[in-house]
Amino acid sequence: MVSHRLYSYARCSTCRKALAWLATQGLVPGQGLELIDITLQPPSLGELKQALEQLGRKRLFNTSGQSYRALGAAHVQELSDDQALAALSADGRLIKRPFLVCSNGRILSGFQLPEWEQLLG
Repeated sequence: MVSHRLYSYARCSTCRKALAWLATQGLVPGQGLELIDITLQPPSLGELKQALEQLGRKRLFNTSGQSYRALGAAHVQELSDDQALAALSADGRLIKRPFLVCSNGRILSGFQLPEWEQLLG
């Protein structure tokens, strides 16, 4: 079966909303969806590079999270793309979630229903 990977965090209400919506589309863990805790296993460097190319850097960072605030917006802006990707791959809490890697290679970050409906609905 075609499988999508959803990197999420159980305590994140937006991730829970995304999971509920995915269930309405017939995608549940074990049945078309691989659910991964983003704090324990962040997306791979390759997946993050793909996301950077598809979404741009701004859509990758969880700007409301503690990890981002600890680094500081100014510091994050000064990072090269390679440095930013290294930071994201080292700390899943820096990544905007949920982070969905579709079986066709498309990546979505954050739960914006129209965007998810267009891709998966």
